[in-house]
Amino acid sequence: MTTLTDVTVTAAGPAASARAPGGVDPTALRESLAWPLLFLTVAAAGGLRVALDGTLVFLPPPLFALVLATLLFAVCVRSGLIAAHHLVHDRRSVLQNTNGTILLATLWIAGAQVFNALTPERGLLNLVFNTFFLVLLWNTAATGADARRTLRGLQVVFGAAFVAAHVVLPSLFDPAGGLATRVVTTLLEGVTLGTLDHAAYAPATGYIAFATTALFVIGLVLLPKATPERPVGRTDAAPMRGSRTKVRRQSSGPL
Repeated sequence: MTTLTDVTVTAAGPAASARAPGGVDPTALRESLAWPLLFLTVAAAGGLRVALDGTLVFLPPPLFALVLATLLFAVCVRSGLIAAHHLVHDRRSVLQNTNGTILLATLWIAGAQVFNALTPERGLLNLVFNTFFLVLLWNTAATGADARRTLRGLQVVFGAAFVAAHVVLPSLFDPAGGLATRVVTTLLEGVTLGTLDHAAYAPATGYIAFATTALFVIGLVLLPKATPERPVGRTDAAPMRGSRTKVRRQSSGPL
């Protein structure tokens, strides 16, 4: 014997399920407050330098750092590491689009300050580091890597640049270094015709640069990712709030 049973399922939309008991949307809080503050912190710390006498110096991002940040932003969007089309689109309200625009703007300026923190300020070293960043970002954009590979590549690039800028170079140009260090520095300056210049700062500058870079990478990990299954303007594939779905279930009994 075969019976048909009608089961009524009431599906609550993503807006209702995502809200906290107090009626506050956690996603809106992250987009409007948490993530912009995180990237503003990166932007502020990325320009800090601690001089040898202990004074704080703030350096704004140079023009080429803004170019690199624009290319980095394009790479992140193209790879799906940042779901920019979910933060700003015509299905969101004006306030939501404003929050998304501010978030993307703070992400862009934070990226510029990360390059500022990892690049020597002048001379041949500045040219070498900027060329290194430009070639790697351009190659990543051309290969069309996915979000996971892009994030992994950025971690390697930022890590290598940090070690070179804040570990190797300060040791190489340390006035208190040994005879071998002074010989190598003299040879390099002779080969480069005196264009190998390095600005000396206190060791605290390296710690600030490390924290800045790590915080930026954490922000990239936390941002929403673009997925093929995720339609624009929706956080999941659940039906809209208040919709009622009829499900027909067929069960077989004894004949």
